[in-house]
Amino acid sequence: MNARLILFLMLWPVCATAQGFSGLGSTADDGFAMPRPDRQFTFPEDHGPHPDYRIEWWYITANLTDADGTAYGLQWTLFRSALAPGEAEGWSSPQVWFAHAAVTTPEAHHASERFARGGIGQAGVTAAPFEAWIDEWALRGPNFDTLALNASGQDFAYDMALTADGPLVFHGRDGYSVKSAEGQASYYYSQPSYNIEGTLTLSDGPVQVTGSAWLDREWSSQPLSETQTGWDWFSLSLDDGNKLMAFRLRQSDGDSFSSGTWIDADGNATPIPDGIVQAEPREITEVAGRKVPTRWRVAVPDRQVDVTVEALNPQAWMDLSIPYWEGPVRVSGSHTGQGYLEMTGYE
Repeated sequence: MNARLILFLMLWPVCATAQGFSGLGSTADDGFAMPRPDRQFTFPEDHGPHPDYRIEWWYITANLTDADGTAYGLQWTLFRSALAPGEAEGWSSPQVWFAHAAVTTPEAHHASERFARGGIGQAGVTAAPFEAWIDEWALRGPNFDTLALNASGQDFAYDMALTADGPLVFHGRDGYSVKSAEGQASYYYSQPSYNIEGTLTLSDGPVQVTGSAWLDREWSSQPLSETQTGWDWFSLSLDDGNKLMAFRLRQSDGDSFSSGTWIDADGNATPIPDGIVQAEPREITEVAGRKVPTRWRVAVPDRQVDVTVEALNPQAWMDLSIPYWEGPVRVSGSHTGQGYLEMTGYE
């Protein structure tokens, strides 16, 4: 049995319910810490890991263009999943790490993944100076405002520099983000305003690209209800300088729970409670044998937002151990812009 298979079997409790995304609706009654309202975030410490919680991620998406105006999307995510709360040295560590990287073009989608065990130096995160790594993939810098990012797969690679151009944004109630009517929640904040530039390498060679990037930080022990089957998550950067983060968590009874954050051009954030964001599929595409909505109507009436959100490449399927749809989108209608869409739980 090779090392990769061993790691996958260790991750099986995490991966087995991939369509619901890693058992995120499982109970957390085995010693893991649970998010509570009114947490006081501390930086740079909170940019680092929280091993007493079951799950955590550092997640970057970027919209890029080259000198000819060709559009690209980029994704990089490092996940931490705990088999038990706490940390230990060497093979005694209960922390398991895995990562996804992807590049999307109008015609193609490329994705790759890595797996690692905690405690042996193969993967991890340090807060100051900041470094998140797994094997040769890394996101690092002197602080959270100035970062370098790299990853590679069989048919792609990228090497990027990111510079923040705005404040951190805290979702929900000062970073306490409720995910269900039953009260499941996570700690959730973002840096939605990076300028990004660097080299993207595909089969036809390297190309210089520039654009904007969005980084999400989230950790919890049970962020979903047992009745929730997947989510649709939008991060939209509008051409007027405003931004919108919104998600819809689908339930087994056909209902859904929604939440969002309106971020004005100065970086000020206003939470959007359940039931306000309207997210309606408008076009279904067959992707990897699944029927996936790749064009949406998204509306926030209080903000006079009524837009169409459409995939740059409808076939942006992450055909990995945990499969899901993820790719860049374009925004038209009452507002114009661009962003990213992630969808899980489609069978």
